[in-house]
Formats: sequence, structure tokens, C-alpha cells
Amino acid sequence: MSVSSSLGSLRNVLAEAAKRGVTEARARIFGHVLNPAGQRSPHKILRKKLIGDKVAAWYPYDINKDDPLVMARREQERLNKLEMLKRRGKGPPKKGHGKRAKKSGR
Repeated sequence: MSVSSSLGSLRNVLAEAAKRGVTEARARIFGHVLNPAGQRSPHKILRKKLIGDKVAAWYPYDINKDDPLVMARREQERLNKLEMLKRRGKGPPKKGHGKRAKKSGR
């Protein structure tokens, strides 16, 4: 009986060694990290690609922010609109003549 039980344990040891060897070879080939103890490892987080470039690629380059001609045109349009509103009497009030000044009883 002891011979058959020793053969069974020898078979288990060999099978375990072969399995471990295959696992190590697979990890080397495919670039996996071996973690036989099952401890927590930061490798899962560290192997992910950084997402900064991907997020930046979602938004197209906005030429309006850098082009001084576009900014000057927008400012000119704003001033023209303000002038039109002033001519109609709808512009901003003079300093000290707004809603807050009227509330306080000036």
C-alpha cells in the first residue's frame, strides 16, 4: 500500500511541477505577472495606459482661442452691440444708478 500511495504522491508532485512550469512559461510568453500567493498587487493599475492623451484627443483644437484676429472681431461685435443697446436706452446704467442704488433710497 505504501508503494502505491508514494507513487500517487510522486505523480501529484510531478503534475504540480509541470503545471507550475507551464504557468511560468505562459507568463513569460504573454508578459503576465505571476502571483502564486494571490497577494494584492498594483500591477493591474500600473499596466493600464495613461488616459491624458486620449481625453485631450476628444476635444478638437480651437483656433478661436489663439487667433488674435478672431478675438478682436468678437470684441468689436460686443462693443457694437453695446453701442446699439445704449442708443435704444437699454445699456448698462451709470455707476451708482442701478437697482441696488434705487433700493437703498438714494
